[in-house]
Amino acid sequence: MIDVHTHCHLGEHWGCEWHNHWQPVYGHEYPDHTPADYDAAMNGEVDLAFVFGMRATAAGVMTPNEYVEWFCAETETETIGFMALDLADDDVMEQLADGIARGLRGVKLYPVLALFDPRDTRHDAFYQAAADAGLILLWHMGATPSPVGDLSVSNPLVVDEVARRHPELTQIIAHLGHPWQRETMVALRKNRRVFADVSALWARPLDGYLALARAQEWNVVPKLLFGSDFPLWTPRQAIEGLRETAALSMPGMPKIQPETIDWLVDGDPRSDLGLVAR
Repeated sequence: MIDVHTHCHLGEHWGCEWHNHWQPVYGHEYPDHTPADYDAAMNGEVDLAFVFGMRATAAGVMTPNEYVEWFCAETETETIGFMALDLADDDVMEQLADGIARGLRGVKLYPVLALFDPRDTRHDAFYQAAADAGLILLWHMGATPSPVGDLSVSNPLVVDEVARRHPELTQIIAHLGHPWQRETMVALRKNRRVFADVSALWARPLDGYLALARAQEWNVVPKLLFGSDFPLWTPRQAIEGLRETAALSMPGMPKIQPETIDWLVDGDPRSDLGLVAR
């Protein structure tokens, strides 16, 4: 199993953002976890996992590159570390170079909270540098519970604009861009290097069911990737949630094919994502 959406950051990396804006919605403290906790959650079922924190400077959220590097080095699970960057930072290119030097192989971007517009051409130098380094960009796209977030820069169609200018750049739209899953499907269909993960899809079963049905209708199931969204869910909980969502029965509506879930759970997208041994 390949899990492309797991978090390593600590509560302290959130600054005041979690307590002020997320805890009232989720109802609990952010769950800190150690590398040992992480391995226990992966439960020997995950062959490879992408690991990242978050960075949104305007909101006071920051996971240092060195922390991600350390965390991945301490896990028994095979992991690929992603740096968490904010394209609004004046020194983002220096942070990118630092992450590459540390062996991090992807970038987690969070425009809805960082308040930058991915479509702005001033970011083209960053995108080109990421493509040249063979990095994967993983975007949080879609909703946020934070009142300070800017939903106008979180529609997955903004990734389409980045892909049009940088078709060689490998990009992943997290959470299928919820609630704009339909827009995600058309972005996947037309852009060869754009993929989407299904993390948290099961949390809203109706939207999740429709998203999987649309992926089948648009013939983009091979571009869907499994993501657990750990620590909010473990991979095992995510699999159970996916199967329960796929089992929903709606008269007159298409069925979620077993092959769709089989691909998410057992498929190996590493070649498609450009991941080769280093």
